[in-house]
Amino acid sequence: MDDVLKEWMAALKAGLGIDLDVDQALLLALAGDAAHGVARPAAPLTTFLVGYAAGQADGGPDAVAAAARRAGAMAARWAAETGPEPTSGTG
Repeated sequence: MDDVLKEWMAALKAGLGIDLDVDQALLLALAGDAAHGVARPAAPLTTFLVGYAAGQADGGPDAVAAAARRAGAMAARWAAETGPEPTSGTG
């Protein structure tokens, strides 16, 4: 799976005209935190908004990491305050 993910990310970045190395493990962990701590559909939406926020900042890897850390902390607080979504629902 790691090879497929690396190939996909390289192809996707090339197709989108993006030359940016990001911490994939950080983004995958964020997606997991959002999916399990908020709701499953929160995972792709959260990672999209992190990318958007990073783009509005300086757009570099540090901006992605900073936005991901903020979003991860928010997801953790959300889960602590509201409890995670039941595993059977998607929204």
